[in-house]
This record gives sequence, structure tokens and C-alpha cells, in this order.
Amino acid sequence: MPVSLLRDRDFRRLFLADTASQAGAQVLLLALPLVAVSALRVSEFEVGALAACQTLAFVVLGLPAGAVVDRLRKRVVMVVSDWGRALALVSVPVAWWLDVLTIHQLYAVALALGVLTLFFDIGYQSYLPHLVERERLVEGNSALEVVRTVAQVGGPGAGGYLIQLLTAPFALAVTVAGFAWSALCLAAIRKAEPRPEPRRAHLGKEIAEGVRFVAGQPLLRRIAGCTATANFFVAMSQPLTLLLLARHLGLGAGAIGLLTAASGLGGVTGALVNARLARRLGQGPAMWLSLAVPAPLTFVLPWLEADWRLGLFVLFEFLVGAGVVVYNVTQLSFRQAITPEPMLGRMNATVRFLVWGTLPLGGLLGGVLGEAIGVRNTLLVAAVGSCLAFLWLYTSPLRTMRELPMRSASAGQ
Repeated sequence: MPVSLLRDRDFRRLFLADTASQAGAQVLLLALPLVAVSALRVSEFEVGALAACQTLAFVVLGLPAGAVVDRLRKRVVMVVSDWGRALALVSVPVAWWLDVLTIHQLYAVALALGVLTLFFDIGYQSYLPHLVERERLVEGNSALEVVRTVAQVGGPGAGGYLIQLLTAPFALAVTVAGFAWSALCLAAIRKAEPRPEPRRAHLGKEIAEGVRFVAGQPLLRRIAGCTATANFFVAMSQPLTLLLLARHLGLGAGAIGLLTAASGLGGVTGALVNARLARRLGQGPAMWLSLAVPAPLTFVLPWLEADWRLGLFVLFEFLVGAGVVVYNVTQLSFRQAITPEPMLGRMNATVRFLVWGTLPLGGLLGGVLGEAIGVRNTLLVAAVGSCLAFLWLYTSPLRTMRELPMRSASAGQ
């Protein structure tokens, strides 16, 4: 992990904020659906609908959110979003304690979390270039990816046992604390962020500028298509995999947490070897290979049983975790480096609209197919689709491109 940037006080506070937020989010990853599965005993469709609610905001508000963020100070957006997420989540254990918790409240909380996460993520991805020089973006993104993956190593296992100890609703209090600490760390950053220049342009015109910028970059289009495809099938399979492990195989929350922690261990490995892989293979090949190599193991999911096949599931989680880190660091640093600073919020929002907009669709389709053809058959459909995502990059100049272009474009300035 890059260490030199951590000597910078303000980056260190961003780093600590991200650490707290990611640690809480890893508990949330298990706790929210397990509240629905174990405490409320919901159906396959309701599990898929809950997953869709968490990401619906990226479809409905994705594009205007970017234009709004470009008009505001990014750090303020992140702090407000953290406090909002903490307040939304604390309602779940309170309602459970009062015995009034329903799936409809979980839908509402998931929708609120989706909206606030949308604004936080756009602000976060647009704020890093303000803190570090553009030639150090890969270093900064690598450090923050290590945070995410280290949280994935300990988070699911600790979260699983925490859920068993406190029950899933009260385990959400850990996530509340993570978001609150993140907000406090961000508020302590001292580097002044200049106030964006007042804009008189219509919001729709600014949204259109962001869309045109992304549409005018052929490599950005390919990256967005690849990520959107991968996310669609992940959203289809992930909630049903959790349901398969918990309900069909009878595994406890602690065991599920330990199994999924392999993804975080793989992510740490990916963060450590990312720069070396990019130098040896080239940045373009490293990007598509990071998705293509683990994809065939997706076919393990439909045939999972509580036997030796769980070992293959651990291998799958490890390779996916490593691949996601290599892919994310490379493509995010590329996006940040080629985009003019006044356009960063709209670029990130447009890409997020495209790549996260498929998540609620995948979650809903997974829920519908889960009830229509069964959980295992739905996971088989998702496995086939997951193996196709890398073709967006393989059939483009990225297939052999050793150095990704870093020249800023003038669109939207």
C-alpha cells in the first residue's frame, strides 16, 4: 500500500474517514438483507426488491446528482451524506426493538441509503483530485482501495459474529457509528476547498454536458459498458447467493461472514500487485484480465452445497476480490485523470448512472427469476452473463494498450 501519501494530514483524514465508512458498510452488507431474511422471513422476490431499492437512486437521480455536486463543495456533500445515512439506519434497530419493523420500512431505509450513497460517492470520487496531484491519483486510489479490501477481510467475519451476538437489527448500530466517525474525520480536513463558481446555466444543460463528455470518449464508453454488464449480473446473483447460503444450506451468519471474507483477502492481494501487473501486462490487458480470469468460477454458485464445494466458493471470492481492485484502481484513475476538474462531478455521475443503473434491474430480475425458475437456475443464468462482461474491453483498443491516455479533454469547459 502506498505509505507516503499518509504523511499528508488531510489525505490521512480522508483515509480514516473511508476506513470507518467501509468498516460499517461491510456489516451493513450482511445485516440489512439478513434482517429481511431471518427476522422478517421474506420471499425471494422481496430480497431482490430490497437489493433494487438500495441502488434505485442511481437510475432516478444519477445524472442530476452530478450537476448538483459540481455546484457545491464536495466535502460538505460527503459530511451531510454520512450523517444522513447514520440517521436512516438507526431507525431499523429502534423499530425492531419496538416490534414494528416491516419490509416496507426496510425498503424506505434502503431507498434513503441509496440516495445518500449516490451523493457521497460522486463527491468522494470528485474530491480526491482536489487533495492530491493528478500524477498521484493511482497512488491515492490504491491506498483507498486497500481500505475497502482490508475492511472486506475482517468486516464480514466480524459482522457475521456480531449479527449472531446482537441480532442483525442491532448490528446495524456499528454501521451507524462508522458513518458518524467518517463525517467527523471529513469535517476535520483543513485544506480549503474553493467555492465553485456560480453557474447560471440550466441544470439540464449541465447534465447534457456531462453526458456528451462521456459519450465523446470511446474508452470511457467501453469501460462503462463493461462495468454496467458486470454489475447487472452481480446484482442478480449476490442476494440469491446469500439466500442460498443462509436458507438452503443452513449456514449461520458467522460462517457466511468467514466465507465472504475471502473476497477481502483477495482484494488486499490485488492492491499489492496492482502496480506490478500494470507494468508487466500493460494497463489495458490488466484491466480486462482482472475480470476474465475469475469469471468462469461463477459457475460454482448454482451447485453450492455444504461440502467441499464451499472451498471453490472461497477461491471464487478471493479471485473476484483481487480482480475488482485491479479493475477499479485502473479505470477510476483513468477517468479522474482525463477529466477537467469542473466536469468531475458530472463525469462521475454519468458513469455511475450507466454502471450502477443496472443494479436495481439486476436485483429485480434476480428476484423474479428466483421465484419463477428457482435460486440455482437463476444463479446459472447470472454465471453465463458474468462471463461476457470483459468482451467490452477485449474487443476495443484496451485489449493491447499498455499505457492508458491521460490527456485532459476540453469538453464542458
